[in-house]
Amino acid sequence: MKKVEITTTTYEYDSINELNHDEKILINKSKEAVKNAYAPYSKFNVGAAVLLENGEIITGTNQENAAYPSGLCAERVAIFYANSKYPNVAIKSIAVTAFTNNQYIENPLPPCGSCRQVIVESETRFNKPIKIYLVSSKKIIVVKDAKNLLPLNFDENFLGE
Repeated sequence: MKKVEITTTTYEYDSINELNHDEKILINKSKEAVKNAYAPYSKFNVGAAVLLENGEIITGTNQENAAYPSGLCAERVAIFYANSKYPNVAIKSIAVTAFTNNQYIENPLPPCGSCRQVIVESETRFNKPIKIYLVSSKKIIVVKDAKNLLPLNFDENFLGE
């Protein structure tokens, strides 16, 4: 047997003021998007903002459904829309924010497994890392690329086996 350790590095900021102008805009877009979430069942609104290499910012929100598995997370809504509208433009970064009980959550919300896989696939598709901003009322966690969130990811290499 051989032990293999996998480590993840994140960067934590106490304030949005520690970030640059473009990062602030992206984070604020995710906060604005939260207001458009369709979350009548959970009352847990999530907003995502995707910055593309062409400078466009695409937002998405969680979309719930009474048949719970039929809903979709904000991250995937934003990424799929960005890839649909600009199929040949890489994603540079994504910011994710959540709002519930009339306030932004205190601890940053990490993407679910499905969203992590979609972000990794987008990185692979364009062979470029996607920086991830996980935003809360108390701090911002930055992950330099999705493979730090999903190191043992499924990719096209498994399809040929």
